[in-house]
Amino acid sequence: MPLLYSPFLILALVVSMIFSSGTAAQAAQAEGRRTVDTGPSEKLVLPPPFATPSVRNTSKVIGWPKGRTPTAAPGFEVSLFAENLDSPRTVYVLPNDDVLVVESTREWPGRPDRPQKSANRITLFRDTNKDGKPDLREVFLTGLNMPDGMVLLGNWFYVGNTNGLVRYPYRAGQTRITDKGEKILDLPAGGHHTRNVIADPSGRKLYIAVGSASNVDEENQWEKDQRRAGILEINPDGSGMRIFATGLRNPVGMDWEPKTNVLWTVVNERDLLGDDLVPDYLTSVRDGAFYGWPYSYFGQNEDPRKKGQRPDLVAKAIKPDYALGSHVAALGLAFYRGKSFPSRYQGGAFIGMRGSWNRSKMVGYKVAFIRFENGKPAGPIEDILTGFIANENSFEVYGRPVGVTVASDGSLLVADDSGHKVWRVSAIRSQ
Repeated sequence: MPLLYSPFLILALVVSMIFSSGTAAQAAQAEGRRTVDTGPSEKLVLPPPFATPSVRNTSKVIGWPKGRTPTAAPGFEVSLFAENLDSPRTVYVLPNDDVLVVESTREWPGRPDRPQKSANRITLFRDTNKDGKPDLREVFLTGLNMPDGMVLLGNWFYVGNTNGLVRYPYRAGQTRITDKGEKILDLPAGGHHTRNVIADPSGRKLYIAVGSASNVDEENQWEKDQRRAGILEINPDGSGMRIFATGLRNPVGMDWEPKTNVLWTVVNERDLLGDDLVPDYLTSVRDGAFYGWPYSYFGQNEDPRKKGQRPDLVAKAIKPDYALGSHVAALGLAFYRGKSFPSRYQGGAFIGMRGSWNRSKMVGYKVAFIRFENGKPAGPIEDILTGFIANENSFEVYGRPVGVTVASDGSLLVADDSGHKVWRVSAIRSQ
C-alpha cells in the first residue's frame, strides 16, 4: 500500500530541514568554529547550504558626484585617469605605454529592465608628458562582440570576444586598428560572457578564460561542452586547442605569478546557497585539474542541487588556494611588478571585486590586495581602494571596480564599469 503524505507533514519536513541547516551553523559557532569564508582553504569554516536564506539585493548605481573619488589606503592616493567611458571592464598597457580600455557590457535581448547595449569597442589613452593624465584619446578598435580580454603578442593584437578569439595585425605606436580581424578560435557565446586572454611568459601559448552558461548548470549542458567553466590553451595561430583546467565557474582575471611563472586566476563562484556560500577565490591553475563546478565547491563539498550526479568528479575536485569571500564578484587580477609601490607590495596580487547581489549585506565593491611569499599567498586580504558604496541601507553605489592592471609608471589602473571611469592609484611620495 503506497504511503500518503499530508500537506501538513510535507511542510513540517521542510521546516525541519531549514531549522536543522540553521542550527548546524549555530552549533559550529557555539563550538568556536565561526563561519570563515576568507583566507587559505585549509582555514575555512563554511556553513551548510541554505544556512541563511538566499536574497537578491542588486545595487543601484547613482554615479559619482562631481569631485568625489574612491578612498585609497594609507600611503596611497587616487586620481581620475579617464571618464565618460561606456562600461569600461578591462585595462591593458602596450609596450609603448599606451593604455587600452575595453568598453563592453552584457546585452540583454528581451529584457526591458536591462536595456543597455554593449559599446563593443576599445579606446586608447596616451600620456605623452608622463604626468599620470592622458592627453590623447582615440577610438582604437570597433566592431567587436562583447569583448573582454586583450593581449599583444609579437605583431598580433588579440581580443577575446564572447563568441571567439580574434587577432589583428599591429604596428608599434599606431592609435587605431582599421584592418579586418581574423577569427582564429570559436568559443561558446553567452552566459557569463567575458573571455579573457593572456599569453604565457615565453609567448608560445595563449590561455582563454571561458565562463559557465549559468549558475550551476541547471540544464546539464556542461557535460556536452566542457570548454565552458574553464581555461583553454592554444597556439598563437589558434591551432592546438586543449582544455587546460575545468570546474572554474567564471574565471575572469588571469596573471602569471612573478617568481614561479605559474598561472593564477580569480573565480566568480556560484550563488543561491546563502550568505556565506560559495566564496569566490584566487587560485593557481594546475594543468588538467578539476575545481568542482558544478558538482562541488572547495574540494568535496557537494552542491545539493547536483547531489549524486557525478560522485567521481566530486572525488577528484581540488581545493582552490585562497577564499576571497562569498559573493564579492572577484573579476580582476594583477600581480604587482612595478617599482613605485613599497617593497611589501612587490609580487603581491591586486584583485578587483565588483560587488555582491546575493548577500544580505553588501560585500566586495573594492580593490583588495594579498601579499605573496615564495609564490603563495602570505597574509590576510587588505583593502586598497574602497568608497564605492554610497549607502549600505539602500544598496546604492557610486560605481563598481572590475579590471585592474599595473601601468608602466608603477601605478594601479582600475576600471570602474558602472561609474564609467578609470581610476589611478599611486603611492604617496615622502617629502
